[in-house]
Amino acid sequence: MPEQVLVLIGTKKGVFIAQSDAARSSWELRGPFCETWPMQHVIGDPATGTIYGAAGNEWFGPAVWKSTDLGESWSHSSEGLAYEAGQEPIKAVWSLAARNGRLYAGVQPAGLFFSDDAGQSWTHMEGLQKHPTRPDWEPGGAGLILHSLVPDHADPDRIWIGISSAGVFFTGDGGKTWEPRNKGTRADFMPEGQNYPEFGQCVHCLVQAPGESDLLYQQNHCGMYRSADAGRTWESIEAGLPSSFGFPAAVHPRDPSTLYLLPLNGDIHGRFVPDAKAAVWRTRDGGKSWQDMREGLPQKNAFFGVLRQAMAADRMHPAGVYFGTSGGALFASNDEGDSWSCIAEHLPSISSLETMVVTR
Repeated sequence: MPEQVLVLIGTKKGVFIAQSDAARSSWELRGPFCETWPMQHVIGDPATGTIYGAAGNEWFGPAVWKSTDLGESWSHSSEGLAYEAGQEPIKAVWSLAARNGRLYAGVQPAGLFFSDDAGQSWTHMEGLQKHPTRPDWEPGGAGLILHSLVPDHADPDRIWIGISSAGVFFTGDGGKTWEPRNKGTRADFMPEGQNYPEFGQCVHCLVQAPGESDLLYQQNHCGMYRSADAGRTWESIEAGLPSSFGFPAAVHPRDPSTLYLLPLNGDIHGRFVPDAKAAVWRTRDGGKSWQDMREGLPQKNAFFGVLRQAMAADRMHPAGVYFGTSGGALFASNDEGDSWSCIAEHLPSISSLETMVVTR
């Protein structure tokens, strides 16, 4: 049966799905789904074909939505998504990851939960909340959120997380204990002499390279970084980029040295694409050099931003790359970023993109 590529789109007003055949030259858009709940992150589990959505805000409360029929019908559950009495209530689910039959959820205020029954019920991984630095974690601009969630593709006991603005943390024992892994990443907003702290950095996005368990990339509020030792140390790879600031990063599905970024102007310059000219920046050598990919992207009056989870790649040959804007436009490349087209527009603000390839 032919393969179909799904782009799973989380927006401020529900889930949308863009669907195409393997050529990825024309697209069908479906949605909105999930009763227009705000969706921070939508993923597909390739092992089961189930789609999950991380949802909620202070009005709706937290929940994880689920579809087992590629978006035709949906249900949701918040069973167990709560801290102990007396702690600050959970406002929303912000990130999801599926590995080896287990589903993980990162929440706001920052914490980690897991489900072994496909999202029907949830258990708090208390080890993270018990870390001795927890009382000193400070919220970023969007709040204290666990937005990056990276279970190792080789070892189920190893997980990396990114929290704004507490930094990167790692567990090697399935979540019982955690340690900060931020050595070499800056915190320019801290006083001089204190801007390389053990924790407190504002990580924006964290991804693991394919086939290389210890190779990670990090887009930070204060720079772009690479780690070859599982996050124990980080080196800057921002030389050659137009800005040290940005939110999303997407790694190639097969090449650990190929990474995609979409830099933005920094805080005082409006957080839109530099010079109001859109470009995706690609490295083929692990960040030693960068190339700006502009063909098909708007080169004037592009005053949009791209949020931290709103860039993704698919596993096709050649790989497809996608990003969604704060203004509700979805751009796609079916040639690894060499050229681009707008495949949807006028959507609600796009919070996240992920892909899933199915046979049907």
